Amino acid sequence: QVQLVESGGGLVQAGGSLRLSCAASGRTFSSYTMGWFRQAPGKEREFVAAIELTSTVYADSVRGRFTISRDNAKNTVYLQMDSLKPEDTAVYYCAAVPHSTGPLSPAFKYDYWGQGTQVTVSS
Repeated sequence: QVQLVESGGGLVQAGGSLRLSCAASGRTFSSYTMGWFRQAPGKEREFVAAIELTSTVYADSVRGRFTISRDNAKNTVYLQMDSLKPEDTAVYYCAAVPHSTGPLSPAFKYDYWGQGTQVTVSS
């Protein structure tokens, strides 16, 4: 069982930056692929980014603006968000799944989810 707790959301102006954090419980954090997803009002949950041991994958909409990273010593995964746009407004969720093969973007692939943190970007 893995418990995930996100933090770092808030209100920011367009063009600004935020860093989200996701702290995971347990002693086997390094054996999990970690992902970030987001869900805007009235829309489906969408993939943002994921990180395996070191390799990363990004959605086209955030590539070049967002950076996912992990600190296995702190059991934490981060999402650095720069050049934020109003369309980035959403609840951001952290997710985890044991390392496996296949694409990292489908939400159904992930076994554990955090409660979400709100990110609001004003124009």
